[in-house]
Amino acid sequence: MTIPDPIHIPRPTPQRLELPPGTLLINANQNIHWRDRSKLVKALRQTAWAIARRDKLTALQRAHIAYVFHPATKSDRRRDSGNWSPSAKAAIDGLVDAGILPDDNHTRLLGPDPRIGDPVPRSQLVLWITDLDQMHPEHIALLNPPTTLPGATT
Repeated sequence: MTIPDPIHIPRPTPQRLELPPGTLLINANQNIHWRDRSKLVKALRQTAWAIARRDKLTALQRAHIAYVFHPATKSDRRRDSGNWSPSAKAAIDGLVDAGILPDDNHTRLLGPDPRIGDPVPRSQLVLWITDLDQMHPEHIALLNPPTTLPGATT
C-alpha cells in the first residue's frame, strides 16, 4: 500500500472571515474586569456573526480553523500567537450563531490553530475556515496530533 504524498493532494479552498481592522480584541494576558470582558466577547461574537452573514459563508458540518493575528506594528518583539485565543473563541461562537458550524465542540471543530501574520495598520484578526469533509485524510492527519498517550490503555 502506498501512502499518498500530501503535498500533491489538492486542499479545499478555505473561507476567510476578516474582523475589521482596529476591532477591539481580547488578549489572554489582559487583566480586565469580567463585565468588561463579557462586553468585548459579545461584540466580537456579534461582529463575526454579521460578517459571516454578509459574506454568505458556506455552512459546514466540520471544520478546521486557523486564526491569524496581524499586529499593528512591525517589530522585532516576540509575540505569542496563542494569546489571541479568547478573541478567536468569541469569533468562532459567532460562526456557530450564524449557522456556519452546528457547534464548536471537538467533534465539529479542529483548532483553532494560532498564527502571527504580517503587520497591518490598526491590527486585525482573520479566521481561515476549511471544510474537513472536503479534506483528504492525509491532510487531516498532518493537522491532528495523536490523542492517545504512549502506553495508555483504554
